[in-house]
Amino acid sequence: MNRSTFRVSTALLLTIVTFSLFPADSLAADKTDVTAKVVAAVSDNKLAISATNDTFGDTAPGVPKKLRVEYRIGDKEQVGEVSEGGQLEIAAPAGQELVIIKALYCPADGSKPLDYSQPSEFLDTLPGFTIEHVLQADASVNGSWICMAKDPKGRLLLGGQNGQPITRVTLQDGKVVKQEILNIPVSETMGMLFVNNALYISGAGSRGFALYRCRDTKGNDSYDDVEFLREWRGGGGEHGSHGLVLGPDNMLYAVCGNFTGLPHDLTESSPHRNYADDLALPRMEDGNGFGAGAKPPGGYIARMDLDGRNIELFSSGQRNTYDIAFNADGELFGWDSDMEWDWGTPWYRPVHVFHSVRGGDNGFREGTAKWPQYYPDGLPQTTTIGIGCPTGVTFGTDAAFPAKYQQAFYICDWTYGRLIAVHLRPDGASYTGSFENFVAPKSLRGKGPRMPLNLTDAVIGNDGSLYFTIGGRGTQASLFRVSWQGSEKAAPLPAEKLADQTARDARTLRHKLESFNVRPDPAAVSFAWPHLNSPDRYIRYAARMAVERNPVSEWQAKALAEKSPAAAFTALLALARLGNAEIQPAVFKSLAAIPSGGLSEQLLLEKLRVIQVSIARHGTPTGDAAAQVLADINPLYPANSEALNRELSQILIAMNAPHVVPRTIALLQAAKTQEEQITYIVQLRNQKTGWNNELRRDYLEWWNGHASTAHSAQVSKWFMDAGIPFNNGASYANFMANSHEEAKFTLTGEEILALNDVLTEYSARHAQEPAPPLSSRKLVQEWTTADLQPLLPQVGKGRSFQRGRDVFYQAQCSACHRYGDKGGAVGPDLTAVATRFKRQDLLESSTEPSKVLSEQYMNTAVETKAGQVVIGRIVEETEQKLVLRPNPLAPETVTVLKSDIETRELSKTSPMPSGLLNTFTKEEILDLLAYLESLGDSKHPNFQP
Repeated sequence: MNRSTFRVSTALLLTIVTFSLFPADSLAADKTDVTAKVVAAVSDNKLAISATNDTFGDTAPGVPKKLRVEYRIGDKEQVGEVSEGGQLEIAAPAGQELVIIKALYCPADGSKPLDYSQPSEFLDTLPGFTIEHVLQADASVNGSWICMAKDPKGRLLLGGQNGQPITRVTLQDGKVVKQEILNIPVSETMGMLFVNNALYISGAGSRGFALYRCRDTKGNDSYDDVEFLREWRGGGGEHGSHGLVLGPDNMLYAVCGNFTGLPHDLTESSPHRNYADDLALPRMEDGNGFGAGAKPPGGYIARMDLDGRNIELFSSGQRNTYDIAFNADGELFGWDSDMEWDWGTPWYRPVHVFHSVRGGDNGFREGTAKWPQYYPDGLPQTTTIGIGCPTGVTFGTDAAFPAKYQQAFYICDWTYGRLIAVHLRPDGASYTGSFENFVAPKSLRGKGPRMPLNLTDAVIGNDGSLYFTIGGRGTQASLFRVSWQGSEKAAPLPAEKLADQTARDARTLRHKLESFNVRPDPAAVSFAWPHLNSPDRYIRYAARMAVERNPVSEWQAKALAEKSPAAAFTALLALARLGNAEIQPAVFKSLAAIPSGGLSEQLLLEKLRVIQVSIARHGTPTGDAAAQVLADINPLYPANSEALNRELSQILIAMNAPHVVPRTIALLQAAKTQEEQITYIVQLRNQKTGWNNELRRDYLEWWNGHASTAHSAQVSKWFMDAGIPFNNGASYANFMANSHEEAKFTLTGEEILALNDVLTEYSARHAQEPAPPLSSRKLVQEWTTADLQPLLPQVGKGRSFQRGRDVFYQAQCSACHRYGDKGGAVGPDLTAVATRFKRQDLLESSTEPSKVLSEQYMNTAVETKAGQVVIGRIVEETEQKLVLRPNPLAPETVTVLKSDIETRELSKTSPMPSGLLNTFTKEEILDLLAYLESLGDSKHPNFQP
């Protein structure tokens, strides 16, 4: 790890003596007497020595330390201290002698790592299971672990982040008997996998972020041969290429986040194709510009041979899945992330487990374009969890657990500290599931201390135990073990009990249909067509994909003539996706031939989806085709279903249907939840016709205090399960502000005059009271982590809630960070920050904001061919241009044509300025930290005597 060098002058040391924060009696018990080494370093009455583990040894792994030197110059005794990694320099004036009295290398006060040695004190496990702490990382040696793999000898490899090494751990009876740092020139290990004694890594190496294969060619248990296999375009960081897994077909599967570019060399047999946003109305980009301009497929899973060649796009429509795994049936599952900035909106997609099938689309799109689960051209979530931050996964197939837990799918939640067991059960050609917390903080149930537990990965060890790691973003890393100690016998599950025959037959049929999705096959259409009518959604999806793989001319007439509703809508969806604009009237005619009145809600939604996709790909119909569509669906609006109203309003607004505005305003006013209201608010934002002043007023007054704050019971439960109160996401306010701005653009001059009072009220309501400028406060001290670190124990009691809250606003934290339901959205949401970071991490993030950065909050640095450098957040991106906002707190933007760009990269400098705390006293800073830990609860123990 890179460390700064601090040069401490004698004058400064005198100050330290006067205001000593490290009295000798407060030193930790595991201090090391290093007097002899310090004396040996004195030369010509001068001392220059580095405070590092290399110099003095590491008697307290993972603990930030300090060097404390008591010395005498003349007849005056003094004390000098410097934090670990710093340089201590002392020089006696000419003619005087420097005498070292005593030197100690010891833990810095208040900097001890969290004590995970007794995990049962703060973690719950299920009855019969026992959890043990196996190993705590030394941050200066091991780094912070984000990925884990098991080698052929059963040893665990633990990979670090940000240039950190791979640690190999040998275990015996769950205890570490050997720990090694591997000399492999690949770091940022987002994915590791052993195949045929070779170690595959998705990480940063000599060719950038790529897929590497590491081999031990000398047989000395090291990896001397590192082979580049393929580049991941834009695949570095937390939204790049991640987990690797070997499939039952002996092919390599790699899961990639939504910022990873597609490979240029996809094979012709690639099964996933023809993807688009496919919405009848324009999408709105993320309120903060995250993913602006990005088009489908989003996150994806690639399949390739063991040499990294013959690569296919296996499936897509994920956001940022970190890991994937095959179950005992040979089926692939992932654990996909949400876009937490979308909380409170109807397009929010909760974290969930998904079944990844060949050619599958799981429906993630950027901005407001995310698909609901019922779209037939996508596939549904297998198990919805709620909110969280998905990281590593594993199946319990080889675990020495009871049968139920051998079959479980274990998923790690980085943010809320949960290891969740998902119990999948066959459901036709796919699965459905339930879940329970397998390991979780006692604090979720108000029973124990709140400890950060940033789960990153999990594997089943050779001893049948489940091992999981915590770490990431510079947090304290540790390794834990969960084993079965209950009375039920942990016997292997008989293969015939893994699934019933009906489900196996359904999966076999699905696989057969998927096999046609490789190349055109004359037999595909005739084989697949009967299955377009299947009640099984996965069978119907696979059948449509098999049909789509063949020339449209071979099945167009058959699709237009199909009479069975389910088969017709599925076939016409294929035609809408692959046909041309000339066929659109015939598609609508065939749809109209199947009366909507007698259809179930599911079938009606499928029919509406065909219309939407046709509009999205071929334009809004006109003339007789438009009249035919409106005659069919206009009488259905409004419906008795929120889902139907969402889709009907989208189509009817796009088609400028008669009286669509008053009907939609009525639905807006009757909607019972915030999310349903926003559906109509956003869909009406660009509508120019069909209004009168009364309708305009009803619409615009929604922003002026008429918005609902109610949410469905399901949404409320998601937050309750994670142990935090509901709050709108970081992009919510800007989504709403942008909607209002777009709606204003549709107003005529006369309407602006007539609605001046409503518009003025909006401006007044949303005018932000500027925080007192920091320049109005006097400099107290240029605070460093080392200055404040020893005071951290004082955060835990007797603090002032009100003063901490005041500092949060006065330091302008609220301008960029949400806390509860207030604040900005430029930086991370701090509401539940104490569940992710320990106290020292919070301090370091405040005093050293660029030390650990998440790419979600990184600026982009662009240099033009003319030499101009623009640094800011991307708020819009098209094929022609980038629009950046240099100042996150100002509305001004800079547009750069892509043709003018010489270089483009993520900035390593945090948008958060350094020195924001320099005008506050140490007591105010400690109150701020206490406030951040409290989740906004004034009764938190931090504020008790």
